[in-house]
Amino acid sequence: MNYNYHTHTYRCGHAVGTDEDYVKRAIEGGIKHLGFSDHVPLKFSDGSESGFRCPTDKAEDYVQSIKDLGEKYKDKLEIKVGFEMEYYPTLFANTVEYLKSIGAEYVILGQHFLGPENEDYTHTSMVGSDSAETVKTYADLVVEGINTGIFTYVAHPDVLKFCGDGEVYKAEMRRICVAAKDKDLPLEINLLGIRTDRHYPNPLFWEIAGEVGAPVTFGSDAHEPIDTYDGESVKKALKMVEKFGLNYIGEPKIRII
Repeated sequence: MNYNYHTHTYRCGHAVGTDEDYVKRAIEGGIKHLGFSDHVPLKFSDGSESGFRCPTDKAEDYVQSIKDLGEKYKDKLEIKVGFEMEYYPTLFANTVEYLKSIGAEYVILGQHFLGPENEDYTHTSMVGSDSAETVKTYADLVVEGINTGIFTYVAHPDVLKFCGDGEVYKAEMRRICVAAKDKDLPLEINLLGIRTDRHYPNPLFWEIAGEVGAPVTFGSDAHEPIDTYDGESVKKALKMVEKFGLNYIGEPKIRII
């Protein structure tokens, strides 16, 4: 694996290390195509911001820092700068225009919440739910996000922690996989989930992805420099590709916003 487009920075408040530390680790691991995708800055209608995102007052610094590193290390690897963002219909258009204005190049879809978190929506990966309505809403948002044509890929599409009816889960996740195949938009096997033994990657999801033939890629989801290249988790992800007959495409094609 000589690529990784899922890399965070200290600005989100739950990652560590300097931007350059991540680049150096990428080079050490043989990465040739590196993308930074810190959590998208959002200022909500009440003026508040989330504590786990890149703050709006640091967003331009983030973009410039990564572009400067891209120039500094251009002889060793290609670097692009983007963001990981949720699909919130009421905020989507304005957020994309804002990201364009500060020079962001791409976005990946990571649906951590079912709606703007200042409105007290539950974090999809933190609190388990057995509600059929929850899993349907999650699938609706991800499918709508896929259909915008803006995103480069879907990060951890199986992040929803669902503990209800398995048949309901499979039906809704199939909708995501079909949409991804129809739009030729990759679904990410998340290496952070593998290396920290989370509830994702979820075998039920990837069994469906294999049946549907949706395109699949990998993302390190690095929150510290050492994880920018994660060879052991890549080996486990490749075993998943083989087990579920996944349509692994390797490096995703960046969709410039």
